[in-house]
Amino acid sequence: MIIMSTDASPKQIEVVISRVEKLGFEPHTTRGKERTVIAVVGDQPIKTQSHFAHMPGVDRVVPISRPYKLSSREFIPEDSSFPLDGVRIGDNGIVIIAGPCAVEDRGLLMEIAHAVKEAGAHALRGGSFKPRTSPYAFQGLGEKALVWLAEAREATGLPVVTEAMSPDQIPLVAEYADVIQIGARSMQNYNLLHAAGESQHPILLKRGMSSTAEELLMAAEYILSHGNRRVILCERGIRTFETSTRNTTDINVIPVLKSHTHLPVIIDPSHSTGNWQYVSAVARAGIAAGADGLIVEVHSEPENALSDGFQSLKPERFVELVQQIQRIAEAIGRTVAVKEPH
Repeated sequence: MIIMSTDASPKQIEVVISRVEKLGFEPHTTRGKERTVIAVVGDQPIKTQSHFAHMPGVDRVVPISRPYKLSSREFIPEDSSFPLDGVRIGDNGIVIIAGPCAVEDRGLLMEIAHAVKEAGAHALRGGSFKPRTSPYAFQGLGEKALVWLAEAREATGLPVVTEAMSPDQIPLVAEYADVIQIGARSMQNYNLLHAAGESQHPILLKRGMSSTAEELLMAAEYILSHGNRRVILCERGIRTFETSTRNTTDINVIPVLKSHTHLPVIIDPSHSTGNWQYVSAVARAGIAAGADGLIVEVHSEPENALSDGFQSLKPERFVELVQQIQRIAEAIGRTVAVKEPH
């Protein structure tokens, strides 16, 4: 990590970047309010510190100790945030994403989209391609669902979050969605991560069900390595010996991640519990622990849902949850994000 002097000129910065590239490394530059930091990524850059230490404009050269570089707070100390249709993800305002697990019917999707918008959601979730444990379970409606999600966005103004399962789906999903989700089962699909990074599209990266916090950050590193810094991390429960819930919500990982990375961190209480009765309690705990947002499943007819109805909140319960999150946010010195006018 090359830390430039506070008075380094643009020309000096460009000369350093040029030298990084000539030595066969990849520079990732962050221009802060006071100084510019250049992360040097490649094979054994630590051995080349002397190449930069005495260059004009360089203050010091510091090795990044963690295996994940670009996602580390050593590289970017301040929280990263980015805009999503009028709200900022990763800022002081908490962002709420809500909608059905899977897009099943156009009219039903529109009904749910309007309901979550009225309750205070900032974005609409809905699965078009569904990775399921059983090959006989509902797999999603594909591009038809993407078209309906785009129509719901047009009708409500809510940006859309939906999953891509393979590299070849990335361009198609990016055409319709505002945020591409990489699901828990795909967290270590490295070709998919590369494609997500190359897309330069906002990415919601879910933690794998048996993955450590470091493995999640290393997966994020694949996306960041392509210069795509609009990445959201999501805790969605991990697999443990406990069977009373679908997964075990790792509340601990939220402050751990917030201390190790500058990236926004949200929580998925629906997949982590698998039971609507526990969703609101875990959502409240996640926000109190420091999460930057929620992604929650909401369905107006959960008993008839084709995917994960048992863990979906009815709209009236989602209204109550949003109100509770507003009070918790106020108690910890935060707010629920307010959309800025265009």
